[in-house]
This record gives sequence, structure tokens and C-alpha cells, in this order.
Amino acid sequence: MKSAERKRNVYIGAAFVSAIVALAACQALLENRAATSGPTVQAPMFEVDPLWPKPLPNHWLFGWTIGVWVDEQDHIWTIHRGAGGLHVNEKGLEQNPPISECCRTAPPILVFDQAGNLVRSWGGPGPGYEWPEGAHGVHVDYKGNVWLGGNGKGDSHVLKFTKEGKFLMQLGRYGKNAGSNDLENFGRVAKIWVDPKTNEAYIADGYLNKRIAVVDADTGKMKRYWGAYGNKPDDAPMGNYDPKAPPAKQFRNPVHCVERSNDGLVYVCDRQADRVQVFRPDGTFVKEGFYAKETRFIFLADGQNEKVRIILRETLEEISNFGDGGRQPGQFYGVHSIASDSKGNLYTTETYEGKRVQKFVYKGIGAVRAGEQGVLWPR
Repeated sequence: MKSAERKRNVYIGAAFVSAIVALAACQALLENRAATSGPTVQAPMFEVDPLWPKPLPNHWLFGWTIGVWVDEQDHIWTIHRGAGGLHVNEKGLEQNPPISECCRTAPPILVFDQAGNLVRSWGGPGPGYEWPEGAHGVHVDYKGNVWLGGNGKGDSHVLKFTKEGKFLMQLGRYGKNAGSNDLENFGRVAKIWVDPKTNEAYIADGYLNKRIAVVDADTGKMKRYWGAYGNKPDDAPMGNYDPKAPPAKQFRNPVHCVERSNDGLVYVCDRQADRVQVFRPDGTFVKEGFYAKETRFIFLADGQNEKVRIILRETLEEISNFGDGGRQPGQFYGVHSIASDSKGNLYTTETYEGKRVQKFVYKGIGAVRAGEQGVLWPR
């Protein structure tokens, strides 16, 4: 009798497990159908990793997380601003005397591996260089050197370090900006990208100036620069942005990003003009695309509308987007910078009260909803 009873319990248990599996399969099917209901397009598919990165040590906290880059080891480099980005109550351990058992500002540079482990941290003022008032972009070049810009009020310079944080070079001097045609200084730099083929550093210059500057990555000597459409930069006031007016012949502030892609073209974000302009490396204008012209900001990661836009490189057409406003995984509060690793995973940083970096796991090319996908929660 007892043996039969045990066997019956096993059968019941097996049936229960089967029911759970069947329900899970149905739920996944329903979620997949819901995610792709309506018109679809073929595009990269992602899911947020809600457990990435792992908790920081030493009671450290991110402040305004302003930049991200992935190096040749697939290490994820982030730069944040703790001083202005954290409230007094958030950094109680830094007060004199401490007002709580937690927390304190993390070093400005934090580097993570693919699993979300912290592998390196450094940064801040030191001898021989002027740390930016408002540190902004971070870039690791093909030689393993780390480049930093800054968009603080007096930031007119660019810094170069080793991966370990040893100072190598400063281009320009704090507070010395002389406009968009200055050959020595910069004007609140947003981001930097170094071309491994030519050893040239492309500088998105930036939050005050209105140009792309190209310098020799070893000496820092200015080689060329240009404004919107390849024009000579002009710092004359441009008035308020009007999305219905003809496109401005100069960049608006900020000139927020610059990167050269595998096709040899240079892509530039003109954030306040809601456009991306494409150039040849010599500054010759090729084409432009406009996105969400009725809003103020354009990132590819769109910090005003709290989403990441997926754009066809060949046509600059937006085909889909994901994300929404909020503080849960997959949502955004001030999404600001974006980078990808060798596996196609995406990493985003959030400034203002977002204060974090998120990982979106690449799931291959497939059918996604055209237009808004919403929050990419794991299925």
C-alpha cells in the first residue's frame, strides 16, 4: 500500500511539473506574440540583464553616469560624476563626522568584465594635469590608452591616461577656450574616438564649441576641424531651435558624439538639432538624418524620450526603439551614452537621477515591433 502511494505521489508530481512547463511555454508564446504584435521589422533583439553589474564594494555609489566604452578585452569602462550627482544623505560616510553607515562616492572611472565584476577603478585630480570640472566621455583607444573629455564650465582640455590611470598627456588648458577656431584649446568636449588606421583622435567639441576637431593621437597637434556640413565653424548666436525651420548651417550645442564606422565614414551627433550628420574623414559632408524633431535631445540613446533608437546606417532611417521612463531594469532616467561589445550586447549609462549603467543582452536578428517596443524585460 505504501509503495503504491509513493508511486501515485510521483505521478502526481510529474504531472504537476508538466503542467508548469506547459504553462511556461504558453506564457513565453503569448509574450512573444505581444512583443511583436502589429507591424514588425527585422532588427537586433535585446533583453535587459537585471542583475548586471554586481554590487559595488566599499559602500560605493555611482553618481551621474555620463560615459561608457567597451575595450578590446570586452571590459566595460564607465565614467561618472559623484560630487554633484549624489545627495548628502546618499554619501553619509563622506560627511565629517559620518552621518550613516553608507555610502560614499565611487572613483570616477569604474571598469567591469562581462559578468559584471568590478575589475579596475581610479580617477580624480592628480599632479601634472587638470581633472575636468565635469568629466564626460571615456574612450579606450587601440593602444590601450584612455581618453577623457569634460563639459564643465571651464573645461577646455582633453586628458590621456594608461589603463592603470597613469597620466600621459593633456591637450589644451582649463579655462583657455578661444572659440571654435582655436588650434590649441577646446570648448567643453563631449566625446573622443581614436582611429586605429591613422592614429588620429576625433573630438566632439562640443558643449561650447561647435565643431569636430581631429588631432594626432601621439602629439596632440591639431590636424583639421570642421562644423556642420563641413563648413568653417561659426560661434555666432543661432537663436532658439525651431524644428520647422530649415536645418541650421552650423552645429548646435552640444556636438555630442563622433565615431568612424567600418565603412570609413564619420558619424556626428548634433544633439539639439535632432540630427546625425555623416562625413568623410577629411570633413566632406555626405548626408544627414533627423530624429524626433519635436523634442530637444537626440542621442541614438534619446535622453529626453527615455529610449534607445534603432537606426539603419545606410539610410539613417529609424526602424524601431526600446525603453521607457522609470527606474526599473530596462527603463531609463536620463539615458545618456551607449556602447556595444564584441558579442553585440549593449551598455547604457544614465545621468541625473538615473545614476547607473545597464546591460542589454543581444538575442540575434529577428522580428521586433516597428516603432516602440517598450521595456525589454527578460522572457
